[in-house]
Amino acid sequence: MDTIQNRCYLGAVIDHLTVYVSDYARSRTFYLAALAPLGYVSVMELTRAEFPSLSVDATIGLGEGGKPDLWLCPSEAPLHPTHIALGAKDRSVVDAFHRAALAAGAEDNGAPGLRPHYHPHYYGAFVLDPDGYNLEVVCHDPV
Repeated sequence: MDTIQNRCYLGAVIDHLTVYVSDYARSRTFYLAALAPLGYVSVMELTRAEFPSLSVDATIGLGEGGKPDLWLCPSEAPLHPTHIALGAKDRSVVDAFHRAALAAGAEDNGAPGLRPHYHPHYYGAFVLDPDGYNLEVVCHDPV
């Protein structure tokens, strides 16, 4: 049976993503706290002081295992609604993410639970970040 968790994808894979934020310091603090249950840390933070050609004062790359795959970059331009979904190794990480995000100031946008309309094992949680982005953590594995 072909299920999402059993598919082998060939071709391009997203390596990293940049999220533009209205308040860099606030979003930096929020994302570090909210994504800690996933093992995300600050992998690197670049500043204009170190790199004079950088177009912003600072940008941070978050990730696990030494690889930044989620970048936060300040922006003064209007922001547009965005949905960001990150994978979790198991359902307990989804639960821990939701608790951590709410403790860091997120607005609840969907408590941890099954979403069988996607597929029978889709277990996710949703919050709204400081800019109103829909941040999700999902586990596709059964139990």
